Amino acid sequence: MLGLLVNYKEMKEIEYVLKREMEEILHDIEEPRIDHIVKRAMEERYQILFNLFRKIASPSECTKYIRVKKVRRNGS
Repeated sequence: MLGLLVNYKEMKEIEYVLKREMEEILHDIEEPRIDHIVKRAMEERYQILFNLFRKIASPSECTKYIRVKKVRRNGS
C-alpha cells in the first residue's frame, strides 16, 4: 500500500483532473464508431479513475459518476 500527502489545493486539482478525464471517457463511450474492444478498455480505465475519485470526493459527487452496467438481451 502506498500513501500520498497532498494539501487541499492539490486535492481539488486532482479531483478536477479526474472529473475531466471521466467525463471525456463517458462522452467517447457513446460514440458509435468506436470498436467494442476499445470501449471495454475505456470502461476499465474509467473504473480505475472512479476508484481514485472515490478516495477524495464527497459521496454526493461520486454518485454523479456511478456507471450502471447495461444488460444485453438476446431477443427474449
